[in-house]
Amino acid sequence: MSTVIELLAANLTDVFGNRDAATRRAAIERIYAEDVAFIDPEETVRGWDALEEKARGLLEKVPANFVFAEDGHRYAGPDRGALAWTFGPAGEPAVRGIDIITVRDGRIAELVTIFVA
Repeated sequence: MSTVIELLAANLTDVFGNRDAATRRAAIERIYAEDVAFIDPEETVRGWDALEEKARGLLEKVPANFVFAEDGHRYAGPDRGALAWTFGPAGEPAVRGIDIITVRDGRIAELVTIFVA
């Protein structure tokens, strides 16, 4: 079982920041519940395959020098956590946001992404 703090970091780096399809898929199966719900301003998707498509699609749309970076503290309770992040060239973020996770049985069951307006 992973802690909320570990899951916040793995979500950002091992999945959404990972351009290698094989290791990204292994991370998805390791850190998310099979029926995970991913919610962002564009849509809600469910399950490992849909989450994989979301991460792949995002990374394919941006230049190779775009990276995710933590933007402050990780916040954690017993089954919820939040992490602010940036995305763009190192030191020059193009986007900022916050991920809020709900954890069930040591895996992320729901991930809500909110962008800075």
